Amino acid sequence: MSVLAFPAPPVRPDDESLRRDVRTFLGTALAQRTPLERAESWNGFDRDFSRALGQRGWLGMTWPREFGGHDRTAYERYVVMEETLAAGAPVAAHWIADRQSGPTILRYGTEAQKRAILPRIAAGECTFCIGMSEPDAGSDLAATRTRAEKQGDGTWRVSGTKLWTTYAHEADYMILFCRTSGTPADRQKGTSQMLVDMRDTPGVTVRPVHDLMGQHHFNEVHFEDAVLPADALLGTEGQGWAQVMGELAFERSGPERFLSSIQLLIELIGALQGSEGAAAQQAVGRLFAHLVTLRHMSRGVATLLERGEDASVHAAIVKDLGATFEQDLPDIARSLVDQEPDLESTSRFAAVLAYTAMAAPAFSLRGGTREILRGIIARQLGLR
Repeated sequence: MSVLAFPAPPVRPDDESLRRDVRTFLGTALAQRTPLERAESWNGFDRDFSRALGQRGWLGMTWPREFGGHDRTAYERYVVMEETLAAGAPVAAHWIADRQSGPTILRYGTEAQKRAILPRIAAGECTFCIGMSEPDAGSDLAATRTRAEKQGDGTWRVSGTKLWTTYAHEADYMILFCRTSGTPADRQKGTSQMLVDMRDTPGVTVRPVHDLMGQHHFNEVHFEDAVLPADALLGTEGQGWAQVMGELAFERSGPERFLSSIQLLIELIGALQGSEGAAAQQAVGRLFAHLVTLRHMSRGVATLLERGEDASVHAAIVKDLGATFEQDLPDIARSLVDQEPDLESTSRFAAVLAYTAMAAPAFSLRGGTREILRGIIARQLGLR
């Protein structure tokens, strides 16, 4: 059985100077956002805010300058992301592109793909969606049935459906995970990734899927003989599985896995002001202990990424523990404060509690279900 270690993050004055700069910017940029809007950080879509981050050099931070990046460290990027999420900023317009689509293109893309797309992401001008999940497949990514058939002229004809595609209705591009040979019975073999222009590809239809609150973030995306150009292939044909696993490591590794419900913790502490009950103090103390531990582990993942090391299992552990922390928080908050959750309430606590309680079921689904993550961890520990 191997032992996993989470290294301590580096201590560098420049990182803390950057943190102060980001806090100053966010203090002004987000001054008018309500607590409920801050709670919606993950789903807040604001292209102007994303452009403002890009103008300050806070997107594509680790990428080479020749592709619009800024040659900064993975830990500097972590600082910006951590402060942005803790402040409840609207991140949806740049979130996926900066976190995982851009790094995937940087690693596997052609020179032309890198030069055409990465500078736009770094400028906050380009939005991506993720084309992985499919109907009737649950968490089994290898069961993908969406197929791209290579045509005689080198183009690709795509048919199939993707589901739970966040912000597909706003996205400029999708990275599509699909089958280019064989059948779903072949599992990981014969899969590839494609760059899909969501603005200019005939045969692509986006249909809304509303969540528990009636909000529109998710979508179904249908490909009906959609034709992609020959240069839409991302990376190597047939190597889609290995590529998509690397993409998921980016998705699971950050502080978003325990900070997406941080506004509820802030409001809980506010609602408990003046309370001297031992139960409340113990509960809040325990929550903070968990939060500090998760932060240490998550920063350890950033340190591994900065070293260029494989952090996929470490990221899975942080994601699983982070989702548990976030899903427990609404029930703990409700047990400590005698207020009913109500989205329309003038009470900051009641409104944020209502939103977080309805969002919480998705926390252990997005980015890989709990069962999938625990399977990855068990394999690393030699238990399966």
